[in-house]
Amino acid sequence: MCSTCGCAEGNLYIEGDEHRPHSAFRSAPFLPAPRNVAALTGIRFAPKPSDEGDLHYGHGEAGTHAPGMSQRKMLEVEINVLDKNNQLAARNRARFAAHDQLVLNLVSSPGSGKTTLLTETLKRLNVRVSCAVIEGDQQTVNDAARIRETGTPAIQVNTGKGCHLDAQMIADAAPRLPLADNGILFIENVGNLVCPASFDLGERHKVAVLSVTEGEDKPLKYPHMFAAASLMLLNKIDLLPYLDFDVEKCLAYAREVNPEIEILMVSATKGDGMESWLSWLENERCA
Repeated sequence: MCSTCGCAEGNLYIEGDEHRPHSAFRSAPFLPAPRNVAALTGIRFAPKPSDEGDLHYGHGEAGTHAPGMSQRKMLEVEINVLDKNNQLAARNRARFAAHDQLVLNLVSSPGSGKTTLLTETLKRLNVRVSCAVIEGDQQTVNDAARIRETGTPAIQVNTGKGCHLDAQMIADAAPRLPLADNGILFIENVGNLVCPASFDLGERHKVAVLSVTEGEDKPLKYPHMFAAASLMLLNKIDLLPYLDFDVEKCLAYAREVNPEIEILMVSATKGDGMESWLSWLENERCA
């Protein structure tokens, strides 16, 4: 995972940095970052085979594997990375709390309909609540442009080869957005159900978006994300008549991983379940 493999050291770009002479913006943010050459070491790590012959690299102290790095070293690296991130996240959380702002970290696989769900949500919310959006992607400003078409202020954070947002990125991006007290900041994380689970951004809740086109066993395949989420939005339910998707199994799997998780079923394009989602947002904003 990124907390041990170093993939977060990519070409970070926050929209607008090219106009800020003292920022850390690189003049060519879309070039691939240089890759470190792995050194051969005497460290050996054998995957745990199943009875069927499948290989499992998630055992050991670190719960993961990186070539040339011992389990103990990976643990040390992960503790250092996450400890620094958690300190920054705590500062973010205190800053948001001082302004009574509800901050949500939206996480999902690519293609779950997260951006469409967000744009449809903002069209309904903008008339009554101050909202702002931080958009996370590896490249392009396409999603931030889509958000701004709703009349909502948004800023794009490009992570380069990094596969998730972190607390420092939010600390850099959030002050550039005009969000009023008692408003809602939506953070749309990079499409990835693995690494964003480990990185606290200072949000109040993680909201996992799962579409019915992905398969009902996704919560079991990516348990850390669904365990970290407070709410799961089952999206694209208008497609259920055309798919072999077992809703009850999906909900049961999510609750198996996280018995406390709340679940709402929605269709961003057709509007099904959107009022329940908006009610959840309002309850959390006023909490």
